[in-house]
Amino acid sequence: QVQLAESGGGFVQAGGSLRLSCAASGRRFSINDMGWYRQAPGKQRELVAAITSGENPNYADSVKGRFTITRDNAKNTVYLQMNSLAPEDTAVYYCKWETRRPGSSIIYTYWGQGTQVTVSS
Repeated sequence: QVQLAESGGGFVQAGGSLRLSCAASGRRFSINDMGWYRQAPGKQRELVAAITSGENPNYADSVKGRFTITRDNAKNTVYLQMNSLAPEDTAVYYCKWETRRPGSSIIYTYWGQGTQVTVSS
């Protein structure tokens, strides 16, 4: 079982920045892929950014050039640096953690509790 602790959400004016953190604890295997998703009111949850064990990042088109996902394996933490925030970035942001053994197709998936990000115009 993996426990995820998210932090860093809050209220910011348009053009501002926030940094989200997601720290993992508990049992994990050697391959860990992490991601950030968000869900705005009345909308489906969507991928914002993801990073693999090989540290290859992937971004939604709407955040490319503004958001950066990084990971610190020593701290078992994934970060989302969000710059040039806009009102449309307002949502609850969720951390997703996937862990598996090398060569295994069985993936264990865990979600954080979510952190609110509100951007005012």
